Amino acid sequence: MALTPTDIHNKTFTTKFRGYDENEVNEFLQQLMKDFENVIKKNEELENVIADKDSKIAHFKTIEETMQQSILIAQSAAEDVRKNAIQESKLIVKESEKNADRLVNDALAQARKIALEVEVLKKQSKIFKSRFKMMVEAQLDMINTEDWDDLLKYELDTSSVEKVAEKELDAPLVSLDDLKEIEETNTVKEMKEA
Repeated sequence: MALTPTDIHNKTFTTKFRGYDENEVNEFLQQLMKDFENVIKKNEELENVIADKDSKIAHFKTIEETMQQSILIAQSAAEDVRKNAIQESKLIVKESEKNADRLVNDALAQARKIALEVEVLKKQSKIFKSRFKMMVEAQLDMINTEDWDDLLKYELDTSSVEKVAEKELDAPLVSLDDLKEIEETNTVKEMKEA
């Protein structure tokens, strides 16, 4: 059991012949009691300081652990973000490549389609040119035939028809010669305008 200041104060000694001076012993015990009380008081103060420091240390350890956990969580989150960003960028690149391939394929298909259409148009234009040439040549052949010359030389006797028409209509008719002259005038006008 630990010694207390009260134990020191209440301590009594038996007296023997030629023993210590009682007053000196009492004074010494008194001084010892005061010093011991001071030591105990200081010890209590130090224990309080230690307890306070231990509390602060425990608090800081808790903060440290929390910070370490936060750092680990932040590192993990940063790693997740980095991995997700890499994965997302790969997906974007892959999607862009797909779109680019699709656009190129569409453009090639469109170019092939246009090339085929051009070939069809070339063939059609050759056919049209050939047919048109044949038609023009046929028309020229018709114009160059002697039938036209014979037709132009042919004279129609319209005097009997004119007489009947005058009687029927009671009005003078335009003669065939007048009609020829009007037609020639119109033809000359058309050629000048062309």
